[in-house]
Amino acid sequence: MEELEKLKYPIGHFECPKEISKEDIDRWISVLDNLPKKLHELVKDLNEQQLDTPYRDGGWTVRQVIHHLADSHHHSYTRFKWALTENRPLIKAYEEKDWSNLTDAKSAPIALSLNYLTAMHAKLVYMLTHISSLDYQKSYIHPDGNMNVSVAENLGKYAWHSNHHYAHIKNLIDRKKWID
Repeated sequence: MEELEKLKYPIGHFECPKEISKEDIDRWISVLDNLPKKLHELVKDLNEQQLDTPYRDGGWTVRQVIHHLADSHHHSYTRFKWALTENRPLIKAYEEKDWSNLTDAKSAPIALSLNYLTAMHAKLVYMLTHISSLDYQKSYIHPDGNMNVSVAENLGKYAWHSNHHYAHIKNLIDRKKWID
């Protein structure tokens, strides 16, 4: 059971600091800024069979993880925009497991999502580096438990999410010894 938990959560669960500092924000923005290039470098030499290998038994394939990152971060980008432009909007959740079973997630070329992540993260990083400290306190309501999520916390969650799924792929590559 401990081994499965380590495969599912290789960097642990997200824990948001009670007080989010400017240093936290800067570090998290850096993660988002670096993810597209770092991810591309990690997967650029993988073949189709490797891309269609699950990162763990019962888990998503590398291809699905990459497409999931694009889908999830697309939602996050929209959540940032809603929080910044509306007064605590109630967002719409999505069924990520169902999205990851759609044809595009299971078979589309990863370049589609890698290119999308590059463009989307560039826009997101630009926006996040140009908003005020008061903007980071704005929030949205997540329908699962009616949780209030600040822009700063959402940034932390998606920096964690980036590292979380990067670790899934990196750990698989290391276990399989696919790259020297």
